Amino acid sequence: MVKINKVYQTVLALANKEQRGYITPQEFNLFADHAQMDIFEQYFYDLNQFKRIPGNDTNYSDMVNLIEEKIQRFINSSAVGGSTPFFRRAGFTQSTHSIPENFYRLISIENLNGSSVEKLSLKDYEKAVLSPLTRGTKDRAICCMKNNENFFVSPPSDSIIINYIKKPQQPNWTYIVVNEKPLYNSTAEDHRDFDLHESEQKELVIKILQLAGISIKDYEVTQVAAEEENKTIIQQKS
Repeated sequence: MVKINKVYQTVLALANKEQRGYITPQEFNLFADHAQMDIFEQYFYDLNQFKRIPGNDTNYSDMVNLIEEKIQRFINSSAVGGSTPFFRRAGFTQSTHSIPENFYRLISIENLNGSSVEKLSLKDYEKAVLSPLTRGTKDRAICCMKNNENFFVSPPSDSIIINYIKKPQQPNWTYIVVNEKPLYNSTAEDHRDFDLHESEQKELVIKILQLAGISIKDYEVTQVAAEEENKTIIQQKS
C-alpha cells in the first residue's frame, strides 16, 4: 500500500520546483483516483501482452509473476443471494444476483455446494436455456452477466459465490484547516491511502503530475521523494 501523504508531499515539492503553483487537496484527490485506476487497468493490459509472447523467457516470466503479485491483493470472494421469486419463462427458471459494487473483473462463480457455474455470453445463455439439452443442471449450472449489474443463473440458486477482482478503493487525502491552510489528518474516517503495491509510488507521482500538466523525469521524483522523507524523519525526531 502506498502512503497518500508521501505522494502528495512529493507532488507538491515537484510542482513548486517547477514553479507550477499549488495543487489543492481537491485537485490532488481527483488526479490521484485517475492515476491509480490508470495503473491498475494497465496491469491487465500488460499481463495479456506478456502472456502472448512465445517461449519461456525468464525476464518475461518474472514480469508476469510481478504483475500477478500486484493483482493478488485485489482478489475477492462474495456470497450473493438470489432474488425471489425466481424469473420464469419458456419452461426454465433463473435467479438474479446483483454484482458487488466493487466488482471489476470475474474470475469464477460457484454454488454454495461447491459445484462450478459456467459463465456464458448473454447471447449464448439465452440460446442454452431454451433447450432441455443445453440448459443448466443442479450439478452444472450456467450463468451470464447483463449490463455489469446482474448475474442470471439457471437453474436458480438461493446464493452463489462470486470470485472476482475488485476495484481499488478511491484514495483520499484528508485534512483540517488551520490558519487557512490544509493540515494533513490521517485520523479522519474517510482517509484512505492508495490501494496499490508500494512499488507504484514513483509512477503515481509521475502520473498525478502529468494530469496536472507537469512533465517530470524519473530521477527527479526519486530525488525529491528522498528529500521529503528526510524532512519527515527530522520533524519526527524534533
